[in-house]
Amino acid sequence: MIEDVAIEPNRLGEWNVGQLFLRKPKTSASPFAKGPTTFAAWSEVAEKRAPGESQSAEQLVASYSELHAADLATTLLDLPEQRMIEVAGELSDDRLADALEEMPEDDQVSILDRLGDERAADILDQMEPDDAADLLAQLPEKRLEHLLELMEPEEAEDVRTLLRYGPDTAGGLMTTEPIILSADATVAEALALIRRHELHPALAAAVFVTLPPFETPTGRLLGVVHFQRMLRYPPHERLGAIVDETMEPISVTASAAETARLLASYDLVSLPVVDAANRLVGVVSIDDVLDYLLPDDWRTQDADADAAAKGGAR
Repeated sequence: MIEDVAIEPNRLGEWNVGQLFLRKPKTSASPFAKGPTTFAAWSEVAEKRAPGESQSAEQLVASYSELHAADLATTLLDLPEQRMIEVAGELSDDRLADALEEMPEDDQVSILDRLGDERAADILDQMEPDDAADLLAQLPEKRLEHLLELMEPEEAEDVRTLLRYGPDTAGGLMTTEPIILSADATVAEALALIRRHELHPALAAAVFVTLPPFETPTGRLLGVVHFQRMLRYPPHERLGAIVDETMEPISVTASAAETARLLASYDLVSLPVVDAANRLVGVVSIDDVLDYLLPDDWRTQDADADAAAKGGAR
């Protein structure tokens, strides 16, 4: 049994496990007896497995716990198909949802097809609505409707809304879950919402001020308050007093190309999307546009380039 570890810096200044403090099995039947102890170098220790036995899916999931979602997606796709499904089965719903969002659509569909419908619906509930809509749009109509019925009603409604718009429009690119507050809300309230761990960085860059209701589709859009602007004002300041009314929203039917031009022209990370009545229906973020503009196989191209670079370094 490992009871303690020693860490030491390498020549690059990184910390590595150097030695282990181990306790051997006890040799006495007494409940108070303890086994003898010893030290071992990390390089001397290996997991005990039967010949030919592979690491369990549970152990693999534990070893992936610190991976970024994009790296987890790449790691999963590098596994043999059956092994990948085993590991996917052990991942939590939110962790697998994060990984799926980073995969090409064909791979998303392939994994979803191997999961039971109940589990697939739970995964879709955890995905960003725009990513879930993009994935469901690849499925046959019958299965799409069945999965929507199994999803949580509120999540399914957001996805149904997005499915109504073409994939090459602002409506098809947007997410329906930005931070929305009233003009009477304070800077302190807005910053508290921005601090949420699960919030995507691009969506945390600004809050959107509207008339009620405050869930998409909202009341009339009043403007945007950027995170940096909030930092210049005291916590009790009302958002209505510092709202940026100069940012023009984009129509839900605007093309993806027009959306990309506006984000680039004004150096924005997100852009409000409104309907004909100027109600906020969603927000397009820079990552949504990049996903649209990059080729479908950009993820695999990136992985191939990394592999080639490592091969050249050898």
